[in-house]
Amino acid sequence: MTHSPTIHVKKGHARRARSGHPWIYSNEIEMDAAAKALPPGVLVRVGTEGKPLGVASFNPHSLIAARIVSRAADATIDAGFVKDRLARALALRDRLYAEPYYRLIHAEADGLPGFVIDRFGDALAIQVNTAGAEALLPLLLQAAEAVVAPRTVVVRADAPVRALEGLEPRVEVVRGVADRPVEVREGKLRALADLVAGQKTGWFYDQRDNRAFAASLAAGLEVLDLYCYSGGFALAAALGGAVAATGIDSSEAALSLATAAARQNGLEDRVRFEKGEAFGVLESAAREKRLWGVVIADPPAFVKAKKDLAVGLRGYRKLARLASRVVAPGGFLVLASCSHHVPAAEFAAEIAAGIAASGRFGRILRNSGAGADHPVHPLLPESAYLKCQVLQLD
Repeated sequence: MTHSPTIHVKKGHARRARSGHPWIYSNEIEMDAAAKALPPGVLVRVGTEGKPLGVASFNPHSLIAARIVSRAADATIDAGFVKDRLARALALRDRLYAEPYYRLIHAEADGLPGFVIDRFGDALAIQVNTAGAEALLPLLLQAAEAVVAPRTVVVRADAPVRALEGLEPRVEVVRGVADRPVEVREGKLRALADLVAGQKTGWFYDQRDNRAFAASLAAGLEVLDLYCYSGGFALAAALGGAVAATGIDSSEAALSLATAAARQNGLEDRVRFEKGEAFGVLESAAREKRLWGVVIADPPAFVKAKKDLAVGLRGYRKLARLASRVVAPGGFLVLASCSHHVPAAEFAAEIAAGIAASGRFGRILRNSGAGADHPVHPLLPESAYLKCQVLQLD
């Protein structure tokens, strides 16, 4: 970093960066010919009006042009720096969880923008989402070897967001082998994750606390788990005492993992998984007057871009309306959104409207987000993407 280039924030455009915001947008930077010529992902020093703002990864072709890596203007971003960030994140997770199954790095909130790392015992799944993260990947892999010493490392550089950075998708097993699913542990739950071909990193640790809460309501009840993926909510509910749980998903690969996990947990007599489309299943169940004590719906993002917000909100309202119709009187409804483009207040408003349209009435028991291993940067509300609401319906 001794001879790293410097980019300059325009006069009058540095207030957010000075306040600690980790992103600097392209229209806030003096994009002269030298800046435009810098390679995507290069580390730069950032300054404004002769005052330093820190060190950032820089991509002149991205809307989010600079992502602050360190506020120290003289920071050297080397293997030791990355190792310290990783060790700090590990110390926090070890304090939070008794077993090494968690999100280890959550991008900006853990001081490593562009990276997401999920840990599965001695296996790591690493998402590389930005040009800056791509450039730092060799240092991260070196640090992971020193701090975690994993047996298996899978690089999941295939998230759609990479296209915004001008990056091509790829998946690589860079250490060990990943020819079979790995085990996931959450308390008593034993599940399975495909680190190579599964969604995201193969498992959704963000719903850990919400799974546990839903399971605490399920004793003695029947449970319907829509968009169940590899069965997390359904399996947790059965372990929590549900008399029966049915998981519905459109992915045969995910359902295969869920079925295998049910056997592994000794739950095959109380849990079953079926291929289906959530809205169709709910409409059929309503016609048949089929009811469940707990209905859970954790769909993929209905809103993948801001332009889709209105359509996506209508989707959440419809989901709430249809799901409410199949909740038994006194039963529970659990609805989630993983789209950071959907504000929590608007998500809650659509749920309320959907329930009212179904002719039901209820009360909110819990509003929550992701678990503590998904920390939120205080000035980056976009990182608080997950919304989960639990209601009891009369």
